[in-house]
Amino acid sequence: MKIFSTLIFGTLLACSNGGSSDVGYSTSESDGFMESFELEEAVYAPPTKQENPEFLEQKIIKTASIEFETREMDKTHQRIMQAVQKNKAFLQKDNAGRQYSREFRRLIIRVPTENFQALVDGIGIGVAYFDTKDITRKDVGEEFVDLQARLKAKRVLEERYLQLLAKAKDVKEMLEIERELSSIREEIEAKQGRLKYLQNQVSLSTIFLEFYKTDVQTSVTQSYGAKMGNALKGGWNGISAFFLNILYVWPFVLILGISTFFIRRYLKRNKKV
Repeated sequence: MKIFSTLIFGTLLACSNGGSSDVGYSTSESDGFMESFELEEAVYAPPTKQENPEFLEQKIIKTASIEFETREMDKTHQRIMQAVQKNKAFLQKDNAGRQYSREFRRLIIRVPTENFQALVDGIGIGVAYFDTKDITRKDVGEEFVDLQARLKAKRVLEERYLQLLAKAKDVKEMLEIERELSSIREEIEAKQGRLKYLQNQVSLSTIFLEFYKTDVQTSVTQSYGAKMGNALKGGWNGISAFFLNILYVWPFVLILGISTFFIRRYLKRNKKV
């Protein structure tokens, strides 16, 4: 594979000429096509605080999980929506339902990070106690800067492969370089997607909120007389139902009676004989 042989040769030649740290490629019209480049591991260098001031900037993902009981579902929901609007937040999900004697409402709220604490405090106004109030803060600044550096290295590598593609001499070389380019571009898209996700999580904090109301069911104790009256009423209803059922099957009762009459008459004649 001519192109990669020349690349390796060029790299070794660069190392033998003083171990220069410059990253690049060279061409020679007399010797034909020859390029040298370093792979991503050589291009990429982990960022440090001195080299990259952005490393000092914290990237915090804030998340809160809140659960509490309320006596008035509608008023509580209205109060929370006012706090959401006041802090320029929005509902990502709003789910209401009931489980047995418990009515609940579950919200997922996205709020600008600078308004996160204000909204958490607004939600807690008038709440006697919280079943759950869990606030987490995760610093992803190091991962953020690391991804940026790796993305930059991938783009440099992509540019060098494009330069090689422009100088490829046959179809085989073009296909090999395009295959490498495709792989590099997939990695670039993946890192861009991860950076976009982190940026979204940093700029918009998330609050998982659930508030609920428990219905209190009271049982009324009946007097002995009321119980007797209910029993008599139930017995009368049972008798009525029995006779009504008989009326439904009267044709079968009539056929059974006629059949019994003829059978007994037939038996009596046989005895006389």
